[in-house]
Amino acid sequence: MTRFAFTIEFDGRPFMGWQRQPHGPTIQQAVEDAITAITGETVGVHAAGRTDTGVHGIAMRAHADIAKPFTPFRLSEALNAKMRQQPVAITDCEIVADDWHARFSCLGRSYVYRIANRRAPLTWEKGLAWRITQALDSDAMHEAAQALIGLHDFTTFRSVHCQSASPVKTLDRLDVIRTGDRINIHAAARSFLHHQVRSMVGCLALVGTGKWTVEDMRAALEAKDRAALGLNAPPDGLYFVGAVYP
Repeated sequence: MTRFAFTIEFDGRPFMGWQRQPHGPTIQQAVEDAITAITGETVGVHAAGRTDTGVHGIAMRAHADIAKPFTPFRLSEALNAKMRQQPVAITDCEIVADDWHARFSCLGRSYVYRIANRRAPLTWEKGLAWRITQALDSDAMHEAAQALIGLHDFTTFRSVHCQSASPVKTLDRLDVIRTGDRINIHAAARSFLHHQVRSMVGCLALVGTGKWTVEDMRAALEAKDRAALGLNAPPDGLYFVGAVYP
């Protein structure tokens, strides 16, 4: 039995998120079904994180144990051939130690949220970014984002369906960077709560339009109450971009 680690890229628009569901297609199902078709084995593919419906992946990390002998190159080529009709691709494959785990060995995860701040509708980027037509003050957004850095109870920014044992997390990075009409929000932490990034981005958008101030952001955090959330951003602009391992 060999443990293979994958780096996976995917367009989340056709999927019900990462985790296998009984009522719709998922990225996990696409990869697991491809492995079964190639090897005849029923395997579980474990990922560094679980993305929601419509969320995208640039470099999701995952692993699977496979008995049939493969080189990483041949395995990735075979999987990509099987998944060619779906917007999922294995961009890297390697053999790792038997105790390496995509989720439990992970020391940090990072996301980027993409906003298109323009009046014109999105064409080929529809579903790949959040279009906000009202002018956004990205400097004010960045200032407000810094109020969330550090160890906090993020209950306000946590979905009611979150299964995490604790709402307390340490946010290592939340930077708002504008380039022309594009605003990218970079978030990094050891782990995130369900909807945490989208909830933070939604509130930052309120700051950007002048509806909220930095003090409003701090008050929302300190409330530790989901009812204090101003806005939950759509999944369109959210991308899992990286996982850190020892």
